[in-house]
Amino acid sequence: MWSGPRNISTAMMRAFENRPDCTVSDEPLYGAWLKMSGEPHPMREQVIASMDTDWRSVVETLTGPTPDEARVWYQKHMTHHILPEMMETGWLSKLTHVFLIRDPRHVVASYLDKRDTVSPEDIGVPQQQAIYDFIVGRVGQQPPIIDSTEFLAEPEGHLRALCQRIGIEFRPEMMSWPSGPRETDGVWAPHWYQKVWESTGFGPPPNDLPEFEGRARAVAESCQPLYRQLYARRLRP
Repeated sequence: MWSGPRNISTAMMRAFENRPDCTVSDEPLYGAWLKMSGEPHPMREQVIASMDTDWRSVVETLTGPTPDEARVWYQKHMTHHILPEMMETGWLSKLTHVFLIRDPRHVVASYLDKRDTVSPEDIGVPQQQAIYDFIVGRVGQQPPIIDSTEFLAEPEGHLRALCQRIGIEFRPEMMSWPSGPRETDGVWAPHWYQKVWESTGFGPPPNDLPEFEGRARAVAESCQPLYRQLYARRLRP
């Protein structure tokens, strides 16, 4: 699952983890990206210390045997965690890809609740388009794209359509889950996951679009064309 930050990728991880046939991995390339990029993210040193930071070692694990012999392996990836040198068909061709998108205006507003500044690269929109183009053009897959706002308006219909598209059975258990943290949550969860910890299912879609000025508005507007390109190909239940 390729998503930018401040989307519903963690709630989707909860939905898949609640399946009896599924295991999950939470942002497995985060530590490698932090170490390689030098980005000053919250809890940077704790994240690096908690994870394998050799990206080739990480992707070898991600394309190896499924943990616990689970039939489904939900791998939650942030689009800004994949650097150009990681874009290789060797490992990406071994995975089934899904893209999760959100209107950049909502993403920027949510991101600025946690960070002081924002750029298009911070929210992963240019990277998401580049990864999508690579998966289509080089890997040869036509990955489904889910728009999170539309998903939240009809979660069961979208989950059924997604499961059918990727060749797995829809499970009703995906619609709700116990509240609270999980052992599978990344060490960064206390900084980012409070709403997910409080949840027991998917929430309603957001209401009005936020309004911005200055840099935040420029970032949201600059990301709109890329978002609209992916939105035009979105999965519909």
